[in-house]
Amino acid sequence: MIVRPRPHWLRLLFVRRGSLVRHILSQQLFTVLLACAVVASHGRLYHFKVTLTTSPFSLMGVSLAIFLGFRINASYDRYWEARKLWGAVLVEARNLGRQALTLTAAGADVRPFVLGLAGFAVTMRNQLRQQAATTGLDGLLPAVLAARLDSLRYPASAVALWLGQELRRFRDEGSLDPMALTSMDGALSQMTAALGGCERIANTPLPFTYSVILHRSTYLYCWLLPFGLVDAIGLLTPLVVAFVSYTFFALEALSDEIEEPFGTMANDLALDAIVAAVHASLCELLGVEPPPQPRPDANFLLT
Repeated sequence: MIVRPRPHWLRLLFVRRGSLVRHILSQQLFTVLLACAVVASHGRLYHFKVTLTTSPFSLMGVSLAIFLGFRINASYDRYWEARKLWGAVLVEARNLGRQALTLTAAGADVRPFVLGLAGFAVTMRNQLRQQAATTGLDGLLPAVLAARLDSLRYPASAVALWLGQELRRFRDEGSLDPMALTSMDGALSQMTAALGGCERIANTPLPFTYSVILHRSTYLYCWLLPFGLVDAIGLLTPLVVAFVSYTFFALEALSDEIEEPFGTMANDLALDAIVAAVHASLCELLGVEPPPQPRPDANFLLT
């Protein structure tokens, strides 16, 4: 995720980080060079004059903009839902940590359980990013449990099961009232529901056919546009084509990027920072020094 103060309006015109220029540079250059070739040939292909006007492009442009708007709205809905689900993990982890410290009997050893909540967030991030399950655990979970996570397809579910077993242990030891157990189990269920919601987003992409149709329509529109403009604006055709194609290509690239919000691209969710916030919250509840807060790098990128 790009985290930076909003620059001055003039400087904002020239920023590269977040502009997606690198992702669309090759197709942008091809489209502009094609427009230059059309201007040089006056819209002719060999001896055939391509007689296109701006009228069909006006109609097609409106339709294409509507389809691109739907595509990016659908992608952003997935992105924002994923952020809300991770927010629910943070809230419920804090609730469970507070309840473990205040509702259990004095002398109950709740530290492993509270740190295990942070371990759940770490394992959930690793599972969604398809990383090794033990990446970044750093002693948050018991060694026996951590040793078997890498062999599991859904390691975060195994951590949730262990947390539930810890609640049962508190009850069996008489450290936790049955009514409090019900409340805490409900909060744990909310965390597993958030996990399931994130898995649904990760495992259900937008329909591929829609992406193909939109991709083809966008490129054909931008490649045919110079033939419709050359007789009307002449030498300015490459400039207008560059502007229009950048808008369409960048919107399509952005929708592709945020469609899968759990990756490590510039506009994906900052899962490392969210997990660090969960860990720091729980450490402060325990009265121990939290890990350092992640900061954006030199390119304003927060992972």
